[in-house]
Amino acid sequence: MSRIILLDSGPLGMVSNPKAKPPYLQCQLWLESLLQNNETVILPEIADYEIRRELIRAGKTAGIRKLNQLKSLLTYCPISTETMLLAAELWAQSRKAGRPTADPTALDGDVILAAQAKLLETEEIQVIIATTNVGHLSQFVDAREWQQV
Repeated sequence: MSRIILLDSGPLGMVSNPKAKPPYLQCQLWLESLLQNNETVILPEIADYEIRRELIRAGKTAGIRKLNQLKSLLTYCPISTETMLLAAELWAQSRKAGRPTADPTALDGDVILAAQAKLLETEEIQVIIATTNVGHLSQFVDAREWQQV
C-alpha cells in the first residue's frame, strides 16, 4: 500500500518559514527526509490559503517566496467542487455530533482538508494528514502530529 501525506497549515507554516529555528528547522528536515525517501507529499490549496493570507497581511515576502517554491516542489491539490460538497457534509456531521471544528460562521479549513484527504484515499492508498492539531481532523481521517508521520 502506498501512502500520501497532506500538509496541514501548521507544518506548512513551519517549512515555509525562511528563518529556520527550532522547531521549524526540525520540520524542514522532516519534509526533506520524506522527499528523499520518495514519499508523496501534497500541498493542499486550503493550507496554502491559510498560510499565504497571513504572509501577505504581514508583508513577509521571503515567506511568500518560500511558499511559492514549495508549491512548485510538492504536488499541489486544488479545491474542487467535489471537495466542497463533501466538506459541507463533514461540517454538518461534526455539528450534529456535537464536535464542531470551528466557529459556526467560519469557513472551517479543517473540514475542507479532511474532505480532500477522504477523496484521495483508496484501498491501495493510505492518506495521512501531517498536522499540529490532531483533535479536529482525526474525527474524519487519519491525522497525526507531523513528527509521527
